[in-house]
Parts: sequence; structure tokens; C-alpha cells
Amino acid sequence: MPIRNDLRNVAIVAHVDHGKTTMVDAMLWQSGAFREGSDVNNRVMDSMDLEREKGITILAKNTAVKHMRPSGEAVTINIIDTPGHADFGGEVERGLEMVDGVILLVDSSEGPLPQTRFVLRKALAKKLPLIVVINKVDRPDARIDHVVEATYDLFMDLLDDDAGDALDFPIVYASAKAGRASLTQPADGEMPDSENLMPLFDTIMSHVPAPSYEEGGTLQAHVTNLDASPYLGRLALLRVVAGELRRGQQVAWCKQDGTIQNVKLTELLRTEALDRVPAESAGPGDIVAIAGIPEITIGETLSDPDNPKPLPLIHVDHPSISMTIGINTSPLAGKSGKNLTARLLKARLDQELIGNVSIRVNQTERPDTWEVQGRGELQLAILVEMMRRESFELTVGKPQVVTRLIDGKVHEPIERLVIDIPEEFVGTVTQLMGLRRGRMEQMVNHGTGWVRLEFIVPARGLIGFRTEFLTETRGTGIMNHVAEGYAPWAGDFRTRPTGSLVADRIGTVTSFALFNLQERGSMFVGPGAEVYEGMIVGENPRAEDMDVNPTKEKKLTNVRSATGDELERLIPAKNLSMEQALEFCAADECLEVTPDIVRIRKVILSQTDRAKAKRAAKH
Repeated sequence: MPIRNDLRNVAIVAHVDHGKTTMVDAMLWQSGAFREGSDVNNRVMDSMDLEREKGITILAKNTAVKHMRPSGEAVTINIIDTPGHADFGGEVERGLEMVDGVILLVDSSEGPLPQTRFVLRKALAKKLPLIVVINKVDRPDARIDHVVEATYDLFMDLLDDDAGDALDFPIVYASAKAGRASLTQPADGEMPDSENLMPLFDTIMSHVPAPSYEEGGTLQAHVTNLDASPYLGRLALLRVVAGELRRGQQVAWCKQDGTIQNVKLTELLRTEALDRVPAESAGPGDIVAIAGIPEITIGETLSDPDNPKPLPLIHVDHPSISMTIGINTSPLAGKSGKNLTARLLKARLDQELIGNVSIRVNQTERPDTWEVQGRGELQLAILVEMMRRESFELTVGKPQVVTRLIDGKVHEPIERLVIDIPEEFVGTVTQLMGLRRGRMEQMVNHGTGWVRLEFIVPARGLIGFRTEFLTETRGTGIMNHVAEGYAPWAGDFRTRPTGSLVADRIGTVTSFALFNLQERGSMFVGPGAEVYEGMIVGENPRAEDMDVNPTKEKKLTNVRSATGDELERLIPAKNLSMEQALEFCAADECLEVTPDIVRIRKVILSQTDRAKAKRAAKH
């Protein structure tokens, strides 16, 4: 079977913050993609504002670098930079559909973590050849031997008995930030002996197979991602599996519903570094973008009109977390956002479905509210944050787990949680996990004062856990988790031990009222903030909710005080981020999200109606 020796397609996968995007930066610079002295951002592949702010990759993206062989022949290496967070696992699965090999990055100090397991499991399921890169070998706390051993253990854990050849992977030792890599293991904390990434490029050339194809085969091109251009409209990113794709060509569009339609390609674009440039044709193995089909979506196939052969649709893991998203129904609705109607909200959610294969949107009993299902809290919070920045006003419900019926019994998603903490917090964290039905699987003491704990825990036990975990470990703990599967329902448990301070009227918050209320708990609002009945203005240390008046004003008299007015010393309000507010929500609470502010509120705003609903629930 003929092969394309001038081409390699590879994906970079890793746990969050192990250096994928930094490695792609270095590969682009060293392949001559940027002019010397160019003003180029760090982590150039993280193009979204949210990606730059949070320091994580959210969307899978592709780039292409030119590598010159010693013979002088130029080889194009297409690189797919994938997210490391398991909540964006749908992006990883799509990325793996486009490539012939995988680079697995592992931090030289942290070693394999839950998302490393997740992305490796996906790569092994596709039977793709792997290159292991031990990154950040120059870290002062690097422990390269331990990490290599842990990586082998992870492979052994995930491999079938008959897949021993997958253990014959090459290991490259690198410092992506310094742009250096070596096949020789350096001492812990020292730089690789090579001055550049050439050993990594050579390993890609020797271990990632060139795309193979059938001579004269029928055209087949698989759509794996979507993009948009202000000039060309929707772009479909696809890999040509067989045959040839040409600009202006008539092709058969094989849709998800099984129907086939003949369409014309108006534009064909090839990736060079970070730019898309027009191309006349693309052959087997090429990753290109096409324009001219406005409704095309992920998983569909372009084929020969005379002999259409659709490829299998892309399947991703089931969603595990859901929450409701509806129009803003608070008394302060419409003050800062422009997109307020149910029609606009539904259109935006439908648009998200087109490009995000791991999201589901279901109808609810209310015509202005929808249930959105995804991989995790972070993925859904990112969606809400994006809509907020697009000037939407929303009511967002507390995250819930998506259960499944297996053999007639209710099963819930479970997570594998890995926690790194100082030794003195082991008892505290073990107790917290016990309350959430967590089962300890492993405990490793590194001998450095830090301990790694591994738990299997119900996914709902982790909703709202991060804030409490950081509080109990005084901000020193590190936690990572990834979906592990499904297990029988573990029973009810209480995850939030505190109650809420609830405003009992509409108005403006005063310093006088806050001065008297701050003894009752920590406040979420400051002087001058607008509140309404049913809005959460603070956290009550006790388990029950308390209705309070944060708008109370000081009564003025015409009698002068002997001491004069004393300055009211206020404790600064606790500003919660979107993720923290979602975690804080109790079962009967939700978020009001606007472009300017995020407020926590009761689902039933009226104090009287809440009391009636509570009485009805008891009976």
C-alpha cells in the first residue's frame, strides 16, 4: 500500500499544565514558522480569551510545521494540540480521529495524573503508536526515574494482555520552555544535553507512521472540527482518508441522518503554521479546511458523488453532569444584558451543539428553560461564561449528575480523584471524602512531606468540594479527577454543611446593615449593591437559612452624639467566581448570570412561597 512520506499527523496529549501548548510553541519557533524577532504571544495556540485567562486549553486546534530531513526533503508535520482537562474530553476524541500517532507529555515531578490516564486510555483504544515525553526535566523537584516507572505502571494498568508491543515506546526527555529535548536521560533538575528539539522531531519521523492509502481509492474525507470565517462562513476541518479533494469540486455530503446531498466546495484551505492558505488540492492524510456547506457538522463525510462511502460517525463518552439554563427571571433582569429572550437563548444553545460533540440539550417542563448536559462542572461553567460575555442574561441551576438505568438499577457516574497534600492534612481530607462516600484506592508517601491519595468517589460528591478542600488544606492541596465509569447509587449525603443568608426585600445594601450582619456570617455583597427578596447575600455558618435585611438604614435624630459617629469597620465582601458560585449553590438555589455580575438566589424568591413549599414537602 503506498504511503505519504512527506507528511506526519500527530496529536499532543497530556494532563492540564504539563506543557502541551508550550511544546507546540517551541516546535513552531524552531521550524521557522515565525520570523526572528516577531512579537508572538506565549502559548500562541490558546487563542480564546478564556484559555489565556485560565491558562488551559479548551478547544482542540491544529497547526503545521515544516521539518527538513538530512536529505534536504521537507516533511509537513500536522500537530493537533488537545485539551488536558477531562471536561473537554470530546475535543481529545475528535483530535485522535485525525492523527496516526500520539505524543504523551508527562511532568517530571507530578508524574501521570488522572487526565494522563484518560487521554492515554483513548489513544490506546485507537491503537495509535505513542511517544512518551518526560517534560520539565529541569524542575528543581524533578524525579525522572520515579515518573518513568509510574508511566510504565500506567501502561500496564490500561493495556490488554495481548498488547505488549505498546510498551515499546520511545522516551524523550525535554524542557519545552527552553526548547530542548534529548534521548539521553539527564540528572534530576538538569537541562537535556541537546540544544534544540531535533531529537523529538527525529523520533516523530521514525515512530509515527506516514499516512497510507489505496491507489485510485474512492474519495473519503472525515469532518472532525468546525470553525468560521467572516468571509467564507462555516469552515469544516477534515482529514482526507482516501482519494483527492479539489477546490470547486462536486462532492457527496453524507449527513448524520443517513441522507446524501451533492454540493460544491467553494474554497479549500491548508494550514501553514497558524495561517490557513488557499490550496488547489489535498490528498490522503492531509488535514484541510473547506468552505461552501453552511450546515455541515462534525462526524459527517465528504465522498465521491458517483460512489458515496460514508465513514463511521464520531462517538464520544456520555455526559455525566447536567444543569438547567433559562432566561433571567429576577427582579433586576434586563439591566446589563442585551440577549434576554428564550428564542435567542435557544438559538445560542443550538449553535453550541453544532461544534461541541460532548454537549446535549434537552427540553424541560418550562418553555424558557433547557437542561444542558456535559462532561463536568468546568465545561458547563465555561459555556455559561462564554454566553455571559456575549451579553446574555441567564438563570443557571445547580449542577446535578446524569444517572443511568443498568439492569433495572439506578447507576451514577463515579470519578477517580487524585489528591496531593502535605502530610498534616491526610486525616482531614480522608474524613471529607468519607462524608462523600469516597473509597481510598491508594496512598503514596513521597518522603518529601507530601502524600498522594487516590479515591474512587461519586461524581456528585465532588460538586462543591473544591472550595471546601482548598479551605481545609489552607490552599496547599492539589486535586485532579477524571470519569471512571458508573456504579450503583451510593445513597444520599450532605455536601454543604452551611446555610445561606437570604435578603428579605428589594433595595440597596447599606454599610449600617452590613456592620450588624457580618457577625452572622461571611457576606457576598458590599455597600451600594442592589439586592432583592430571595437573593443570597452571605453564608450562614449554621446549617439553616436565615432571612435578613441588608438594606436597613441608620435612623437619624437631631440630637448630637457625644462621641460622634464612629467609623463602621466592614469586613470586605467575599467575591465568588462563576465556578465558586456554582459550587456554593444548595439544591433550592440557582445563579443569576449577567454580563456585569453573578448573583446567587433562591429558586423560589418569595419568603412566603418558600415556607409553603417546605411545609408541602414535609407532608
